[in-house]
Amino acid sequence: MNIKNVIVIGSGTMGSGIAAQLCNAGISVTLLDLKTEISERAKKKIFESKPPLLIDKNKINNIRTGNIEENFDVVKKADWIVEAVVERIDIKHNLYKKILKVRKKDSIVSSNTSTIPLKVLSAKMSEKDKKDFCITHFFNPVRYMGLLEIVSENINDIKKINFLKNFCEDSLGKGVIICKDTPGFLGNRVGVYAMQVAMTEAIKMKLSIEEADAVFGRPMGIPKTGVFGLYDLIGIDLMADVLKSFIKELPKSDVFHEVTKEISLIKNLIEAGYTGRKGKGGFYRMNKKDGKKVLETISLTTKEYSSSRKIDLNIDEKVDLKKLVSRNDKYGKYAWSVISKIILYASSLIPSVTKDYNNIDEAMRLGFNWTKGPFEMLEELGVKFFIEKDNQLKTNEFIKKLYDKKSDTFYGKRQIYTNLETLGKVKQLAKIKKENKSAITYEHKNYKIVEFNTKANTLDYDSMDALKKASDKNLIIINEGMQFSAGVNLNYIMDFAKEKNWKAIEKFIHHFQMTCKQLKYSDNLVVSAPSGLALGGGEEVCIQSDYVVAHTNIVMGLVEVLVGLIPAGGGTKELLWRWTQAPEAKKDPDFAPQKVFDIIGYGKTATSPVEALPLKFLLEKDKSIMNRNKLLSVSQDLINEKKDGYKPPKKPTFKLSGDQVRDKMFQTLENLFKEKKILEHGMEVGKKLAFVLSGGNTAIDKELSEDDMYALELEAFIQLMQMEKTQARVKHTLLTGKPLVN
Repeated sequence: MNIKNVIVIGSGTMGSGIAAQLCNAGISVTLLDLKTEISERAKKKIFESKPPLLIDKNKINNIRTGNIEENFDVVKKADWIVEAVVERIDIKHNLYKKILKVRKKDSIVSSNTSTIPLKVLSAKMSEKDKKDFCITHFFNPVRYMGLLEIVSENINDIKKINFLKNFCEDSLGKGVIICKDTPGFLGNRVGVYAMQVAMTEAIKMKLSIEEADAVFGRPMGIPKTGVFGLYDLIGIDLMADVLKSFIKELPKSDVFHEVTKEISLIKNLIEAGYTGRKGKGGFYRMNKKDGKKVLETISLTTKEYSSSRKIDLNIDEKVDLKKLVSRNDKYGKYAWSVISKIILYASSLIPSVTKDYNNIDEAMRLGFNWTKGPFEMLEELGVKFFIEKDNQLKTNEFIKKLYDKKSDTFYGKRQIYTNLETLGKVKQLAKIKKENKSAITYEHKNYKIVEFNTKANTLDYDSMDALKKASDKNLIIINEGMQFSAGVNLNYIMDFAKEKNWKAIEKFIHHFQMTCKQLKYSDNLVVSAPSGLALGGGEEVCIQSDYVVAHTNIVMGLVEVLVGLIPAGGGTKELLWRWTQAPEAKKDPDFAPQKVFDIIGYGKTATSPVEALPLKFLLEKDKSIMNRNKLLSVSQDLINEKKDGYKPPKKPTFKLSGDQVRDKMFQTLENLFKEKKILEHGMEVGKKLAFVLSGGNTAIDKELSEDDMYALELEAFIQLMQMEKTQARVKHTLLTGKPLVN
């Protein structure tokens, strides 16, 4: 069978997200609701969504709309019908009756539910219909969250379930885990328990919301939202409904019940309309004081709001669980209490919920963006350390068996839910070079891999050193983190700036440039395989590689102007060179500099490979991949295909008109300043960018080399970095995560 035509019934958040992802995959999709106006509004929201649900907004009309009364006939032609309506079993049963009456033979019917068991959903179906019915539990937002749980029963046609799994993996880019019909399946069973433990332990230990979120966040390899921030993001009222489902479905003996007791603060927040970000606020809220927006948090003891404060745990950026839980302070005790309970609960689910503990870890990675699942945490801590740290610990059979074996190495293969050769699998086989503190180098088959491992994979001297040394072989630059690279490590730069050590900054930027030059002209192939953010320096690494294999969920751009700087790792030069190849540039020597001035000057970004192509952040030779797990194998294939007879590219030369084009750029800046779209320092940054893109003190009959352009970039970067207003922009961005306009 093939899946060419899909019907999604229910145009709420999840139905819309599923429809959008099907559209991204080029699948014909119809979105139905009670009224056509409802599904039309949903389609409009898809088009306007931020972050965007569509890879290419021009494809919005590939989503057709209708209603379940007048347009239900479309179900007859569907290969797959996805139900995503309200979580009421009577409504679902009535809908299934209508669907099963008209669906075509061999079509698949599935529900997106996360709370109702499959056996309850299919209770009124015939044995024949049950074979073709399953749960397809997507995570929100559908485009960006990698996990899809397919829940099936023994009665299901296993060939059809595997076919659906492969389709969703190949076409929709999902990490698909097949689950048993147990409450919460895998992701939510462990993820919601973890959230509840983090919350209840924080209340018990009298931690503030900020303290709890600071610990139950990056130090544990968990997204920085923490637990209270995540509650606000999901919706406090929705979380309350999810908990009610667990209370109803789980046996009384399950320790999950210990963390589902009603919390008066949550009840009061919901009643007052404080349901999280979608409401008036929640545990966090934005308030106005003296005309300025102020982030506030509610006290878990007094129930009053006050200005939110930043918590400094005084720890390294890298995740070190043993060091964290060994701290002899309230943060260490909280971390241990939470982590130990999560590990114990997850391990208690083996084998009743799943025989493959590996899949629980992957569900947490793909569905909750954890860097490590509970069993990876256990292996990092060590089974002996885990059991012997606390004599009050009540262990279970799974943990006891591991302890009796007297071996801390138990994990086995990773990512067993997919047959693809993933980075996670290859890392277990490759030779590892770990001595570089900012990047790890792996050697495998006929190529090397460099994986950045700093916070947000920001780049420093050591990152570039790893790249430079690894280019002695065919090289793939890739990682398992959420971001490819958020750019140069600004803290690293600011440490030198505070000491006015401009020579050190100059040395680093020059090293960055020469590393990118080495990547570009190496006798070996270099492939960058970005996912997530590839900004600033991260984008400069990409565009100076031979090829880019980009995940569809990338955000690319040269955004340095937002912090008062310009791209100086070769990004300005490289983007200019790409635009000089455009047909318009052959007729007008000022076309390319002005085009790049516009792209970099406005800090333009692309949120997909489709958007990156017209900006020339990517080229036609580069590849776009829906499934992140395929980034490595497609990169390998490129190397195998192109390595024989490979020759580095020819070095470019530039002919730029100097004052002639610079005057045009300055006029643009003057207009923006008059319109108050930029302020004084925006003018200054724009002028430095214009000086570089115009070729400096040159003329159209003079030829500039690539090294000349590198030198112009470097000079402008250092001059801007020495300015107090640039430093103010950098400090503000590091503190708030937002740009400063000055």
